[in-house]
Formats: sequence, structure tokens, C-alpha cells
Amino acid sequence: MSRRLWKVGTNSGNDGCPTLYTEPGTNTYVVQGDPVTDPAELSQLDLADGEAAVTVPRELLANFGPTEPMHVAQPISFADFGRMFTTLRHSAWRLETRGRYAEDEVTDTYRQFAAGQPVAWDLEDAWCSNRREQAALGKRFERVRILDEPPTPGQRYLLDNARRNTAVGETIRVLPRSRADELHLPRVDFWLFDARVVALLQFNDADEMTGVELITNPVEVLRYAQAREAAWHHAVPYDQFSG
Repeated sequence: MSRRLWKVGTNSGNDGCPTLYTEPGTNTYVVQGDPVTDPAELSQLDLADGEAAVTVPRELLANFGPTEPMHVAQPISFADFGRMFTTLRHSAWRLETRGRYAEDEVTDTYRQFAAGQPVAWDLEDAWCSNRREQAALGKRFERVRILDEPPTPGQRYLLDNARRNTAVGETIRVLPRSRADELHLPRVDFWLFDARVVALLQFNDADEMTGVELITNPVEVLRYAQAREAAWHHAVPYDQFSG
């Protein structure tokens, strides 16, 4: 079914472009403007398949665009989240803050760890293969893991798991919880991709991951980037942890 669009305003008379439209009853806008067709310009944009770009003057957005600040959640599927680890251009950085991750505890490797046995990490599974391939392209994968004092069993498992991460190209550092609180780091888990988009990981009370929300507002992304800088500066390599 075609959308019914309402003209919000235009800078070029009744029949020309650029023009801003909205779909009544929604927060969706349609922008009419000169299409961007130059290959060199398009190569600088992060356009997905089927997307296009247009050029409009600042006045159009200033005069007719929404002015009130508004947070609109951008949930994505786990499949889309997984694809971000191959479509990134430069870097992916993770802050891990939780004392427990339920998904870890159903694995054979966790059972080996809990039983005090050497963990047999599979370095040829799909996850490891992807990380190795992306790292070979020069992309950086880094994490800071917050550790309670003393670390929980789940956090000690992840310290062992860091050997696998490192083997396929990730760099892992750790930071005590007390230091993280002194630095006012957020108590949420997130990935920061290419320093331009945040994937905020959501969990329920059973420590199960329930969803992923994207944050693309530059002001909000900057706050997470500042948290990354502070965490990375004060954290130490995981193999130097002695607690």
C-alpha cells in the first residue's frame, strides 16, 4: 500500500525541489532534492542496497524540520547485528560490564572450565574464522572487560576465553569495577563501530541477551567514544591481571 504524504514545506515554489514531506501520524519524513550521482561522492556515503541520497539546502531543514529533541529507539535483529562485524570499515570496540552472561553457561567450554579442566577452544569455528578474516584486512577488534573484586566465575571464564579472542586477532584489556566506577563508565554493554555507531546490548534479569539497539546520534555516540578512551587508557592487558 502506498503511503499518503503531506507536504511540510519547500524552498523552491510549488512545483520544484527541494521539498520536505511527512507521513501523517508517524515520525517518518521524505526528502525531495537533487540526486547525488557522482561515483566519488557516493563512495563516501554508507548507503545500503536500494538506498539513495539527495542534496537539500540547510534552510529547508532549519525552516521545516522537527526542532524538538526526541529519542527514537532503533532496534535491530541479531542477524543484522552479526553482519555489522563484516561491514565495519575500521574498528569494533566492546565494553563488557556484566558479572554473568547466561549464554556462556550452556557451552561445553564453560562446563570444562567449571570442572577445573583445560578448556579446548575451537579456533576454526565460524566466529573465529570471521574474526581472523576481518583482522587480516586490517580491522581492529578490541574489548575492555570490567572485573568485580574478586571476579565472578563468569568473568574468570572470560579471562580464559581471552586466549581464544587474542589468537584470532582481538586485543583484550581488563579493568577493576572500582576503577570503572571512579571513571564514571556506563554500566551497560555496548559495541562501538568505526567510532560512528553504537550497538547497545540489552539483557533481562536472567542475564540473557534480549536485543540490540543502535545509537547513531553523534552527540550520544561521542559520549560512548569518550567512555572508550577512558576505559582503554586505564585498562591493562588481560594476561597481566593477577587478581
